[in-house]
Amino acid sequence: MSRRRLKPEELDLWRQVARTAEAMHPAQPRPKTAPKTAPAKPEPERAAPPPLQHFKMGQKAPRSGAAHDVLPGLADRLKSQPVAMDQKAYGKLKRGKLSPEARIDLHGMTADRAHGALRGFILRAHGQGKRLVLVITGKGRRSDDGGPIPVRHGILRHNVPHWLSVPPLAGLVLQVTNAHNRHGGGGAYYVYLRRPR
Repeated sequence: MSRRRLKPEELDLWRQVARTAEAMHPAQPRPKTAPKTAPAKPEPERAAPPPLQHFKMGQKAPRSGAAHDVLPGLADRLKSQPVAMDQKAYGKLKRGKLSPEARIDLHGMTADRAHGALRGFILRAHGQGKRLVLVITGKGRRSDDGGPIPVRHGILRHNVPHWLSVPPLAGLVLQVTNAHNRHGGGGAYYVYLRRPR
């Protein structure tokens, strides 16, 4: 297909429009010589930085306020409880001189099963007039994988004192303390019960 030639009247019209049009971006005149630039100053030589000293993160941070671990350990919490039973009997108890009248071994149970078994055991022992019972929990497995959140080991060991301090058992229990080594040490508790009414 060949290009059509403009008719004389079309060519005349185009020239009239071209004479009245203004350029959108007028051409800038180019400088005839390159602009002069100041000669670059040589940079002064910098001294080598001193070697870094050994440091720990936060070593210079101000130490204000208490540490984050506000809950004392389980053994410390039990020791700090006031003695509610007879002092002489308590002394014998701590030395392992009193023999438990009944015992329950919760070691290896799930928390739900252990809670129900403990509740039934304490209610039966109190109903039978027993005063000193032994609750064996085991020391617990170390299951902390080193993550950012610490994991308590010994779920039963930590939960049993709490379960004994809340209803329906709280009204039956006079004293809870760690057992002597001959009765299980840190993996067991002496539970001294109130007298039946």
